Amino acid sequence: MLKNLIEKNRSYRKFYADHKINKEELQELINLARLSASARNQQALKFSISNEEDTNQIIFEQLAWAGFLKDWKGPEKNERPSAYIIIVADKNISNSFLKDWIYADMGIACQSILLGATEKELGGCIIAAVQRKQLHEKLNIAQNHEILCVVALGKPKEQIVIDEINTENSDTKYWRDKNNVHHVPKRNLEEIIL
Repeated sequence: MLKNLIEKNRSYRKFYADHKINKEELQELINLARLSASARNQQALKFSISNEEDTNQIIFEQLAWAGFLKDWKGPEKNERPSAYIIIVADKNISNSFLKDWIYADMGIACQSILLGATEKELGGCIIAAVQRKQLHEKLNIAQNHEILCVVALGKPKEQIVIDEINTENSDTKYWRDKNNVHHVPKRNLEEIIL
């Protein structure tokens, strides 16, 4: 079952914008992150949620989507996420040791959130290309909360397939075919085990 969740958990960038995600569902996903491992158990991550159209628009405008898809500027209005989770590091908790590990905590939290979303027939995308200063100001996020990433969430509206990587050129860039199917190349198991 976990293998199926992981295979289905992709970086979705197109959603059914009219499919709403309520606050309780977002809290359930954050609870999965809360229960996950944390460096020295410091639990320095905090989470800001949005499922309101006006706030979602503000967040959307501060994000860059799919760097490898040069001709694509992001989802159309009817394909945008219906919710976001902004993950921040609480600088009052972070110390010099934790600064080295905060991105590990973030990765674990993101994976927990996205696996939980996948189980709910939702999908998401971890976005690190964020205009952090503008997002801080527009959402009044406290200065002692450093924005790490944004997790966009919604009901997926695209097909994503996993391809075995082309061993001749080892190209890992994702791409879309003429039918708008999103392809994600993955290295084969034999290549990654030393």
